[in-house]
Amino acid sequence: MIRVRGLVKEFPGGVRAVDGVDFEVPKGSLVTLLGPSGCGKTTSLRCIAGLEDPTGGTIEIGDRVVFDAAKKVLLPPNKRRIGMVFQSYAIWPHMTVFDNVAYPLRNTKTNKAEIKDRVMASLELVGLAALAPRRAPNLSGGQQQRVALARALVAEPEVLLLDEPLSNLDAKLRESMRQEIREIQQRLGITTLYVTHDQVEALAISDIVAVMSGGNIVDFGSPQRIYEAPRTRFVAEFIGLANVVPVSKVAAAPSDDMLRGVAPMGPMTFANNDTGQAVADEASVLVRLEDIELSRERPADQDNVWRGTVVSALFLGTHFDCVIEVGGQRMRAHAQRAAKLKAGDEVWVRVPAGCALRLRDDGAPVAAGSSAAADADDSATATTPLLGLAP
Repeated sequence: MIRVRGLVKEFPGGVRAVDGVDFEVPKGSLVTLLGPSGCGKTTSLRCIAGLEDPTGGTIEIGDRVVFDAAKKVLLPPNKRRIGMVFQSYAIWPHMTVFDNVAYPLRNTKTNKAEIKDRVMASLELVGLAALAPRRAPNLSGGQQQRVALARALVAEPEVLLLDEPLSNLDAKLRESMRQEIREIQQRLGITTLYVTHDQVEALAISDIVAVMSGGNIVDFGSPQRIYEAPRTRFVAEFIGLANVVPVSKVAAAPSDDMLRGVAPMGPMTFANNDTGQAVADEASVLVRLEDIELSRERPADQDNVWRGTVVSALFLGTHFDCVIEVGGQRMRAHAQRAAKLKAGDEVWVRVPAGCALRLRDDGAPVAAGSSAAADADDSATATTPLLGLAP
């Protein structure tokens, strides 16, 4: 378990890279810090690792306090029982694969026979046992990444920290390596904190995602909840592809937790994604591309149905990425290949009310304690597209 409370890291000049961050990584889970460059995610990770001295707050790893600003507790990195994989992998080029992995054990009281057994077990875990005698410069990028992971695990750490570990790999290799990392993490049951700017990577690999912006956590929850019901406009636009529609004259709808208003394309009914926020006259409404239904014939439903014209339809292999002009509002949608849409086609556009979500426009930090891990995976209303939308 990792518990962070009120973490602050201020650099010279008064720049706060991390500004009072709170979150927990439950034992045995994988939590990802996700955000754009400069949001504070890597600095937070380095503070937990002991590679940066925080300005304030507390950090606990397992049952030990490794940093407490008030009590002046600051354990060095080698006392924190962590394994870390760096973005650059930090592989020693003059060493063999075996010696790179064995390095963390060399200055311990571990005997040679045990070192050999543990190194070979770690290499077996990442599928590199046969390459133990090979020199590091003769490895591919994916193999170097596996060596770095084996080295992080060989000392049997309490927690595993990974800083953008796949950013130097090509797209296809990234996809396979993130799956391998997830499988190893689950097999070992090791508590893991993962840092990335890649939204797809975060959604695929995580038990919990913490979205960061400006040194704060602005959303925290399961990947499905973060994607389907983001709490702020920033999160909605950062994760996945989204239409954000301005709506005015907002008022409560007859059905529970629903609102009505006027969008550029006409009247719109949408879900009140933040019942704790007062209903204002104006709102921003999120509509994911895959939740838009397109049809040649007008749907029987009355709510959120508008006439539109296809502006462009880009064929991407598995689906068409479409731009639809609807009453002066341009909306993007994903349609399956069977739709065979092209520019100039007239279509009916329908957005199920439960799939249109009111967003909070502010980026206020959120509490990300242990209770956040239990966020419900609120699923959007299931729909059956008439022309078929890509999943």
